[in-house]
Amino acid sequence: MSADIFGWELLLDLYDCDLETISSRETIRRFAVEVCEQLQMKRFGEPLIEHFGHEKPMTSGYSLVQLIETSAIVGHFSEFKRSVYLDLFSCKEFDADAVTQFTQKFFGAQRVIQRLIERQ
Repeated sequence: MSADIFGWELLLDLYDCDLETISSRETIRRFAVEVCEQLQMKRFGEPLIEHFGHEKPMTSGYSLVQLIETSAIVGHFSEFKRSVYLDLFSCKEFDADAVTQFTQKFFGAQRVIQRLIERQ
């Protein structure tokens, strides 16, 4: 790890996800817990999970915010598009490929785009 890196931001776009999984508040809550276990990161409180964006079918769905001691996990779930847009930022280094594989399997995504950004 370079001394000038503040943290890492993993952006995941997951497509053709299992509709039942991304439409369930309880399943999304379970994801927040399990992905933190996968990352070996401590959750700070319970996840905030709300269903909104009802003005347009494409934006209607759950949003997730899970604070972690090293930053946060934010996700947006489009039932219309059967897609998940996840942003994980942490000052603690983590295995981005392992998190991507876990997340893709958890949501049953047929396709995933992964971007990892080093923040200085």
